[in-house]
Amino acid sequence: MRSLVLARALLFQLFLPLVFAANIRAIYLFKDVMKSNTAALKSSGFNSVIIFGIGILENGDIKYYSNTPGSKDVVVASGGAYVGGDALGEKVRSFKTNETGIDRIEISMNAQHVRDLMSKPGPGADTPLFRNFKALKAAWSLDAVNNDDESIYHVASTVSFAKMLGEVGLKYTIAPYTNTNFWVNVISQVNKGLSEPNLLLDRTYLQCYDGGANNNPASWQKNLGMKVVPLIWVTNDSKPSYGTSAAQAKSRFSGWNQGSALAGGGYWNDYDIEKMGLSYKQYGDVLTSVFA
Repeated sequence: MRSLVLARALLFQLFLPLVFAANIRAIYLFKDVMKSNTAALKSSGFNSVIIFGIGILENGDIKYYSNTPGSKDVVVASGGAYVGGDALGEKVRSFKTNETGIDRIEISMNAQHVRDLMSKPGPGADTPLFRNFKALKAAWSLDAVNNDDESIYHVASTVSFAKMLGEVGLKYTIAPYTNTNFWVNVISQVNKGLSEPNLLLDRTYLQCYDGGANNNPASWQKNLGMKVVPLIWVTNDSKPSYGTSAAQAKSRFSGWNQGSALAGGGYWNDYDIEKMGLSYKQYGDVLTSVFA
């Protein structure tokens, strides 16, 4: 009997990572969140939203770039305080309140100024950058920061920044499309000594469109040593050849998941869904059918 109990415990430990990371249903929010259809996003099957267009300024302030005609970019954290306005804060927090399927909010940013700020003044708790992220986390009910570095690729500063965010109380995620070796090094150093479900770098959103159109999720999973969340671009008029209908998305996600079990799936992006008159529900239903 004791042997059976031990065997069951070992099996539970073996499959625990898969249980924790097999149903991620994500969408990137490129549109100004003040103008996006929040109700549809909350009720269409998504459980994670990643707000795109956050940038760090050279003095450590944090800015939200709206990427939407008629909207204005706004500094949201400065001097260790949230300065983005009550309306924006309430709108972002609302993704996780009342009737909603969303339980995780991330912000996506590139690596601009990270290297310089990690060098001076550094990642300490008394620095402007640390204090600004702490303020933004509280104001927006943030869960994670997503690294969409596509040009700088500096391992040491990336690792320092990720660990600083961990001290703030945030998780760290990545959105690669190329440069596998860089991301392997980042993952191994950020997560050194950690294990599921307590990883600091706990998600990889793999771009499978545009520059990453030929990416194979199974190959990336093998190289990174962790499961990935492949991203597909919805139907769009910016680069139509990379656009994917809901039916096509279901075929791709299902095929990838059958070949090598994934952590979930996701889309780039809400702006195109609304601009093209598409259905959040149809795209969301794809994810719930494959990653329930």
